[in-house]
Amino acid sequence: MNLTFSEEEEAFRREVRAWIEQAMPDDMRERAKGSGGFTPEDSATWHRILYEKGWIAPHWPEEVGGTGWDAARRFILDEEMSLAGTPPLSVFGLSMVGPLIISFGTDAQKKRFLPKILSGEEIWCQGYSEPGSGSDLASLRTTAEDAGDHFIVNGQKTWTSYAQYADWVFCLVRTDPNVKKQAGITFLLIDLKSAGVEVKPMQTLGHTAAFCDTFFDNVKVPKENVVGGVNQGWTMAKALLGHERTMLAMIGPCRNVLQKIKRIAATKTVGGRPMLEDPVWRAKIARLEMRFRAHLMVSYRALADQQKGKMPGPESSILKLVGTELIQELTELTMEVMGENSLTWYNEGVCASVEESIGPYFCYERAATIYGGSNEIQRNVIAKMILQLPSS
Repeated sequence: MNLTFSEEEEAFRREVRAWIEQAMPDDMRERAKGSGGFTPEDSATWHRILYEKGWIAPHWPEEVGGTGWDAARRFILDEEMSLAGTPPLSVFGLSMVGPLIISFGTDAQKKRFLPKILSGEEIWCQGYSEPGSGSDLASLRTTAEDAGDHFIVNGQKTWTSYAQYADWVFCLVRTDPNVKKQAGITFLLIDLKSAGVEVKPMQTLGHTAAFCDTFFDNVKVPKENVVGGVNQGWTMAKALLGHERTMLAMIGPCRNVLQKIKRIAATKTVGGRPMLEDPVWRAKIARLEMRFRAHLMVSYRALADQQKGKMPGPESSILKLVGTELIQELTELTMEVMGENSLTWYNEGVCASVEESIGPYFCYERAATIYGGSNEIQRNVIAKMILQLPSS
């Protein structure tokens, strides 16, 4: 594996960095110096800026609006946006349902949905988890009954992130209760403006409305909204999992939090000198930075595989497992470095350009080892699919 970028790739990096510096609005750049504090509206604004540049979906094929870049250039764009602290993009359309439609959708579905995902005109969310069906996703109970040219959907999804801002949801629904539970599931696209859909945001401990309960009461959904075929939903779900768990490697968030820790430690004094000069604090920061760099090397290895045309496989569970545990440890260290300032929810006036608020982000990332498939499940995947250990 070659861990260096070519001169052409480094030239591309310089181009990307210069463009971000010019294109990123001043107010976003100022907030990026702290913890961000970006809103869904900020994400939509940055989406439009990237769309106008033609860089919104570099991982899509060129014929459907992608850039035609290889994996290295895609990685560079992601890395430079992370370093600049740009607002996060919604992944549900661009990185999840969009690629699935590209791979498994009909020509009509591609024509209908892909352009509006690219432009940001339609926002998506994910309808997988249900009360009682999280880690054991195949036990889901939301039903879609055949009614001729359409389905009638009834049930409840939970943890539907940012559904209150979304136009569409891609759902796993049960279409056949009389077969093995994985075999009777269908992947269905549902318009959230449909009669019978109700979205209820829930307040999190971090004072954000990131999650919602979504209810379906006799919702009529056309059969042309099935992706991959009736009762083929489990195959569709597995196709998404590798991409989702690779995204949850948390390279960008880990790097940003680590940078924040080092900025704070360089300015905050303990015993009359910066924390960064204290050997105890330096050791704490260095330990996590070494872990991050090792994790980055594994991500580079996945990048090298993609360069060779290999799609994410069960090894993506390793990236998800390590990345989510690392972001938790980094946010814990941030709280420790900030000391009493971390106890205020929004730290206005307290080194605002550097620290801002960590409390909400700390609370949100406590769930990182659960969402996207709990880390206990990831260990099972690693044991079974990579280590080939027998089931107990």
